[in-house]
Amino acid sequence: MLGSPIAHSLSPRLHTAAYEFLKIDGTYTSFDVPAGNLKNFLADKSELWTGFSLTMPLKEEALNCVEVIDPLVQRIKSGNTLVKENSDWKLFSTDVPGFRNAWRMHNAENPTSIVIIGSGATARAAIAAFDSSGSKIRVVHRNSEREDSMKKSLIDSSIEFHPWIFHDFIMQADLVINTTPKFALDGFSRNISSKPQGTFFDVIYNPWPTQFADAWHQQGGRVIGGLDLLIAQGVEQIKLFSKMSLPTDELTKFLRQELAI
Repeated sequence: MLGSPIAHSLSPRLHTAAYEFLKIDGTYTSFDVPAGNLKNFLADKSELWTGFSLTMPLKEEALNCVEVIDPLVQRIKSGNTLVKENSDWKLFSTDVPGFRNAWRMHNAENPTSIVIIGSGATARAAIAAFDSSGSKIRVVHRNSEREDSMKKSLIDSSIEFHPWIFHDFIMQADLVINTTPKFALDGFSRNISSKPQGTFFDVIYNPWPTQFADAWHQQGGRVIGGLDLLIAQGVEQIKLFSKMSLPTDELTKFLRQELAI
């Protein structure tokens, strides 16, 4: 795993436990790689290295450091998984299928009204995951310079951008996804005074529950935590690293128990 800071990440525990469960002979190690250092880090990594997980701040930087970029990564301008193929590094995103799979663990129906809080790399993965004909996406954020890249991440959905305040439509949406850093959403918690209509999906797993997720739950709303996303995207990474067909449901259940926080 590459990124900075990374000491807090559960990914090493996730991958190590999964390899033992699957009887894969492999080692998963973390390397602190600050912004601007990814290309140099990869330069001397031979075919003995299968791949790397990427976290911030490297998900966008990686596009300028590899030979082959998956079309989905090209669309959302963010990748979280490097795989060595022959002599080339190939960049994928398992965040996008991770969002979809984590949602499907809890819901059979696809959401049609979606609110994304934030507009960075994780937000682009989220809107790509739930992009579909007939769905409407609203983005609540602070940085208008990111709106163009958000639009380019979509194919079918309509999209609107709204300022950083609590909006009533948050309570009415089928799905609300928080992609902002820890504590950024705490100030909105006081606005949850009745039962929300949809599901709140927080990408954060530490601390858990977040203040906003707890307020949502206390009012009777459904909540998906960041641990489900971590596991879902991690399982997709293991498929890419191992090139194996995995018992996804069994592995997911095992990892949810193993990583319970």
